[in-house]
Amino acid sequence: MDKDLKITLGVEEEFFLVDPNTRDLLADPDPGILAVCEKNSGSHKVVTEFLRSQIETNTRVCTSIAEARTALIETRRIVIDAAVKYGAALIAASTHPFASWSAQMPTPQKRYEEFEVTYQESVRRLLIGGMHIHANFGDSEERIRVMTALRRYLPLLHALSTSSPFSGGNLTGFKSYRLNIFSALPRTGLPGPLYSQTEYEQLVEDYQRLNFIGDGSELWWDIRPGNAYPTVEIRICDTCSRVEDAVCIVALYASLIRMLLRRARAGTLPPEPRTEIIAENRWLAQRYGVFAFLGDTRDGGRMDIDDYARGLIEQLDEDARALGCEDELHRISEIIRDGSSADRQVDHFRICRLEGATEIEALRAVVDLLIAETQEGIDKV
Repeated sequence: MDKDLKITLGVEEEFFLVDPNTRDLLADPDPGILAVCEKNSGSHKVVTEFLRSQIETNTRVCTSIAEARTALIETRRIVIDAAVKYGAALIAASTHPFASWSAQMPTPQKRYEEFEVTYQESVRRLLIGGMHIHANFGDSEERIRVMTALRRYLPLLHALSTSSPFSGGNLTGFKSYRLNIFSALPRTGLPGPLYSQTEYEQLVEDYQRLNFIGDGSELWWDIRPGNAYPTVEIRICDTCSRVEDAVCIVALYASLIRMLLRRARAGTLPPEPRTEIIAENRWLAQRYGVFAFLGDTRDGGRMDIDDYARGLIEQLDEDARALGCEDELHRISEIIRDGSSADRQVDHFRICRLEGATEIEALRAVVDLLIAETQEGIDKV
């Protein structure tokens, strides 16, 4: 890899712990699960989330897509093995098909308690999880410019990851209902365009001066500068049920960064679409997932997401080859052809209902599907 274009990556995934008998969430899982995870985590990290029924993994810093795949498989295996040891199961999805938010128990941490006091029911309803990808590259000025240029691609990245079609037992009509729930908090969604590190730091200072936030970690945008690390963190993606889909999205993100970093250095970054236009495409991805027809910001009109993705894959060929992730990038076409996790969940639910299952039986069957897909491929390393 060209040293000047070096990219390192770290991936966070948020999971749910379920009772394999009832398929409902474990509101108060055995603390031994986290203890075993921490003991076996090695160079990775496994941490609590806002709710006790959730658990989060943080991979070590990875220098290639192949290493990121290995790390994602390892972290999933660590948590799955610990869950099984204590009679639980793990699902990788951004909402649970039928669990009730009001039945959940918060993790007893001061930060979470302060959030609950401030944000009240909007934070108590956050029965959601996501996948966040950190990328370190270039210098701080380049990271800001590339972050702004990445915004137009967020709808595609999100569509490929969608895994939250259900909420509280209801089929929502969205492929990612997670973002609907998350939007109840302030400082979420798309950030406006930023063109320098100074501009970003001034914005954070303004928020702090008005006592809106403690630090940049409370800017919960779809994409943001890392607060604790010199990275750009993408936060829009749902948690992928299949690990190979997660790897595909990591490959796409890294390839986009490399292309945009090259263009930033050459002074050829394209003009920025209006934030409102990107937001429309974001909503379409949220609603329709890989079946969305996105607005074509270059030529006008609407474009099938498959056609859009094919053109982008060609555009990223040089960068994917340099990163050694051509196969992972081409998996985009498979996800679009076969559907994301959200599509498989909805199809499975409807088939079960057509075959005579009651609504709750069909919802439990979706949990079984998610348990199986979360484990898929974790024995490869």
